Amino acid sequence: MTEIKILKIGGSVLTDKNRLESARMDEIERIAAEIAKYGSGLILVHGAGSFGHIHAERYNLAERFSAEGVLETHRSVVRLNDLVVESLRMAGSSPVPVHPLSCTLLRDGRIEAMETEPVIEMVNRGIVPVLHGDVAMDRSRGAGIVSGDQLVSHLARSLKPEIVALGTAVDGVIFRGEVLAEVRREDLPKISSELGASAGVDVTGGMRGKLGELLDLADEGVGSLVFNAEKAGIIERVLGGERAGTFVGGKI
Repeated sequence: MTEIKILKIGGSVLTDKNRLESARMDEIERIAAEIAKYGSGLILVHGAGSFGHIHAERYNLAERFSAEGVLETHRSVVRLNDLVVESLRMAGSSPVPVHPLSCTLLRDGRIEAMETEPVIEMVNRGIVPVLHGDVAMDRSRGAGIVSGDQLVSHLARSLKPEIVALGTAVDGVIFRGEVLAEVRREDLPKISSELGASAGVDVTGGMRGKLGELLDLADEGVGSLVFNAEKAGIIERVLGGERAGTFVGGKI
């Protein structure tokens, strides 16, 4: 089986989260070109940014079921996913979209089941599966939001990848103006008061929610890296194993 690496690019990098469905095409194309240089073995997950969060908030999907809200939120995030997939294809990669709505089931907002075998087969055949933050059916709530961060942690638990890296619009986890080289579970009480919210509308918890997902993953022995995907050339370096940003470590 091909050695797997999981890369997530945040919606704040790909979109202007303050403007409805506003894609940053220059960033999408740059990132696609960097990913295309990397090679095989990659699973890409991207955030929804202004293509999903605003719709989810409008229909209040975190609180009540809305069939129309499910459709409109999904349609919106698919529009961004199409832009990412097409940019990857034009850059020379071999992407295929994977929509979580069609393969993921939630319970109380958490992933209960997800079909990953097709994703593994794609990677083994040299395809780059491109997943994204999405709406998904929820056994207890009817529907809910599955964030890109939760997708990353679920996939990493299941697939045990060589590298888990999350590209954001900041240099890493920042405490008192400094980028932390590493964060572990015991550091959370000290730094939690300074964990910022995401810019713009975000129904998935911003940096606080991201770090929660990654620390839960670290508790199972899988470390990850939070880095600034807006810096040109950094994606290739991170996928090559460089610790640029904040490492969220496993158990001591």
